[in-house]
Amino acid sequence: MSDSAPVEILPTHTPELFATAVRRTAELLRAGEVVALPTETVYGLAANALDPRAVAKIFSLKGRPAQNPVIVHVDGLEMGRRCVREWPLTAELLAGAFWPGPLTLVLPRAAGIPDSVTAGGDTVGVRWPQHPFMREVIRACGFPLAAPSANLSNQISPTNAEHVRKQLGDQLQLIVDGGDSNVGIESTVVDLTTNPPRVLRPGMVHHESLAAALGGEIEDGRSVVREGALRSPGLLPKHYSPQARLLVLAWRDEAELKAQLAQLGLPPKHAWVLAHSHVPLGDDFGAVSVIPHDAEAYARALYGELHRCDEQGAACIVAEAPPDAPEWRGIADRLRRAAT
Repeated sequence: MSDSAPVEILPTHTPELFATAVRRTAELLRAGEVVALPTETVYGLAANALDPRAVAKIFSLKGRPAQNPVIVHVDGLEMGRRCVREWPLTAELLAGAFWPGPLTLVLPRAAGIPDSVTAGGDTVGVRWPQHPFMREVIRACGFPLAAPSANLSNQISPTNAEHVRKQLGDQLQLIVDGGDSNVGIESTVVDLTTNPPRVLRPGMVHHESLAAALGGEIEDGRSVVREGALRSPGLLPKHYSPQARLLVLAWRDEAELKAQLAQLGLPPKHAWVLAHSHVPLGDDFGAVSVIPHDAEAYARALYGELHRCDEQGAACIVAEAPPDAPEWRGIADRLRRAAT
């Protein structure tokens, strides 16, 4: 994109604006371009998943490692089945329970899915998103969309259009503003090529809900080391990271937090605290933000808070460790990778 051409940002908050944005987005996607679009999880950098040259533009824009696969977004079960060679009962059960929504299913790839989408592997992650704009665009295009998060590789995922503009606005023709993402972290990813199925990346569709839908066992596969291509995004050790150093600590009161910071050689004035249960007063810290002690609300707020800390020049962010509970595992995973 030329330096002299500012990025176009299209709103969607009225039916007329929504329809205009769909038409413009589909036009660019059919031409092999990349567009930043809202989804319910995070904003995605979308291109025609069946066009290797278009997919290559995503990797170039993000600086994304070629070995890190991207998820294929579809609208409807029929399109999802066309992206894979096999559609087992496990896929039928999970899709029936959680699609459209923040769940990605890893299955044997169809012949038409390019190597660049799957990092050369034999499987592909497929998701039917819930966001109405993303669904309407896929329907208008008639082809699935490859759409990793619309940020530079390894940095914080964007949950609104302004996050995208600040990181990638000078490299894009179009950003569609669909408001704040209402899930806030990336989808749960389940590998259905194994028996029992394995959760490769936890998210807000958690382990117990998946097991209930399957009526059987499901494994935590995050620690499984495999040779060959990665089967899912979100498996690299460092990911979702702010510019500031991030620490994840547990404390019972302000005195214990200060004692831990002293052991780390970190003055409280240099710490920007994200708390959900044990909230320090804030006078001695760089800043203190309170995120709701509710997993869904916390997930919606987390990346926005990390973006805000970076924008305000934080040198170190100290996040209160999340509870050890099923609904918090996706959040704990993002914090752990961001702190690596």
